[in-house]
Amino acid sequence: MKKLRWGLFALMALTAAGLGVWTLARAHSKDDWPVPDAAKKVKNPVPVTPEGLAAARQLYSAKCSRCHGDAGKGDGEEAGMYDPKPADLTDAHMMQAMTDGEIFYKISEGHDPMPAFKEKIPPEDRWRLVNYVRTFSAAQKPAGAPPAPPSH
Repeated sequence: MKKLRWGLFALMALTAAGLGVWTLARAHSKDDWPVPDAAKKVKNPVPVTPEGLAAARQLYSAKCSRCHGDAGKGDGEEAGMYDPKPADLTDAHMMQAMTDGEIFYKISEGHDPMPAFKEKIPPEDRWRLVNYVRTFSAAQKPAGAPPAPPSH
């Protein structure tokens, strides 16, 4: 009987560990939000400038921070309402894995529960947002970006 309980405990522990690994892997999976290859290859035509980052910061505060949080951690005041949760834009692994074109596509097209912004925000401003969200990840900054995110 003791062996049976120990075996059940071991099976439950392994199952829990496996689910944890699966959840972590799924959280970083790009399969949940497929982006066309052509969109991934699009280069950002908007250079990083202090003025552009300042404009994008205001736009981010107005359109994105309620879900993604002021510092991009995915912990905005409305984040708990959504499944899947808003992306943590400070996640260097995730941000390094995405091209500017992918980020632009995701901002433009949206994916439930994130709204599409292609009809709400002009393309140049969406590209500025790409530059701005890159500043949240210390390991992935566009050329010419300031050493830290603009103060909030």
